[in-house]
Amino acid sequence: MNKQRTTPTSDFNNEIKLKGFKAYEIDSKTGKGHGYSRKDFYKISLNTGKYIFHYADRSFETDETILFFGNPHIPYSCEVISPINQGYASLFTEDFLKLSERSEGLLQSPLFKISGTPILSINKAQKKELAAIFQKMIAEQDTDYPYKDEIIRNYINLIIHEALKMQPSESYPKQKNASARITAVFLELLERQFPIESTGNPLELKSAQDFAKHLSVHVNYLNSSVKETTGKSTTTHIGERIISEAKALLLHTDWNIAEIAYALGFEYPTYFNNFFKKKTGYIPKSVRIAHL
Repeated sequence: MNKQRTTPTSDFNNEIKLKGFKAYEIDSKTGKGHGYSRKDFYKISLNTGKYIFHYADRSFETDETILFFGNPHIPYSCEVISPINQGYASLFTEDFLKLSERSEGLLQSPLFKISGTPILSINKAQKKELAAIFQKMIAEQDTDYPYKDEIIRNYINLIIHEALKMQPSESYPKQKNASARITAVFLELLERQFPIESTGNPLELKSAQDFAKHLSVHVNYLNSSVKETTGKSTTTHIGERIISEAKALLLHTDWNIAEIAYALGFEYPTYFNNFFKKKTGYIPKSVRIAHL
């Protein structure tokens, strides 16, 4: 019925989405490891080497063994500084872990929250124990055992529980230019909502207040940071991106105006029409007519 636009993903991304899980070894000497284009998954990794992790509005630099927890809802990136690095990583979808009722609450732990600490320092004994769990996951995922997913969930749960018992590493320095970092986080979260691929999944973050709540910061701090860094207000960035997506949907789908309005987070088509006209000077329907 609807013409849906899709975003291409790598074979690696598709494999994780299909199976819900992937574990692998990282070794710069042998070239082992994986790159994936979009961070759509939860990630737990055991890393030895020198890295700089950027996580929301903070940065963490380490040259020791660390355990890292990545959340698909919180933008992060990693700079590899040392030529030699090694470890293990596991990627999994939220649905994969939530199949176990006991696991659902673990995703709400401080390890995965924006205000929490996603990095923990690991000593030699802990490294040995955690590496053994990762190795078991890697071996298990390649077996034909019909209940291997449940075993893998148990391994993930075990790592999370072991991490929760450890003392978080609070000594890592905070990014000096916090305004620039929180702005980058906001812009990435804004862009992650697009393209709109289904009328059944409407836009969730539509206002500065929505983004501030999601990022666990005061809306005034977010607004001042974005304005200081980009010269535009938070509301202006959101409005411009919604208008850009609205034009794309008007031109490249056969959705009616009401469907597009709903997909973009407007409760009523009239609200969308008024918003669109205020921003562009013309009504949404005229975009389609001009394109015919």
